[in-house]
Amino acid sequence: MVGFIIALLSGALMSVQGVFNTQVTKTTGMWVSNAWVQLTAFLLCVVAWFFAGRDSVMTIAKVEPKYVLLGGVIGAGITWTVIKSMEQLGPAKAALLIVISQLIVAYVIEVLGLFGVEKQPLEWRRVIGMIIALVGVGIFQWK
Repeated sequence: MVGFIIALLSGALMSVQGVFNTQVTKTTGMWVSNAWVQLTAFLLCVVAWFFAGRDSVMTIAKVEPKYVLLGGVIGAGITWTVIKSMEQLGPAKAALLIVISQLIVAYVIEVLGLFGVEKQPLEWRRVIGMIIALVGVGIFQWK
């Protein structure tokens, strides 16, 4: 149940963050806004590290495979794509498409066992659920 609540909170925070970042971009520009987002996230993580745990920063060198260290680079891309999609589609349509895309890509990662994730069997009920979600996108956009 806790995981469910945290996931709902994550989605809500992502939507609010996307709107905030889009508003900041209107004044500052894309890359200043993106840099601000990443810098403030970094600073919060440093503060949290001081209070919540003191794992050695050097353990980052032990992470394998090395490509998983690209999460921050991907984060900058996420910030850029969220801002651009919210600018062009509005928050609701952008969030809907972002969530559907996350769902499909996450399921493909699970089914194929990519990036060290334990491989899961293909379940047609999940595929049907994603198709229903895509139909929902069509209905949502229908005028």
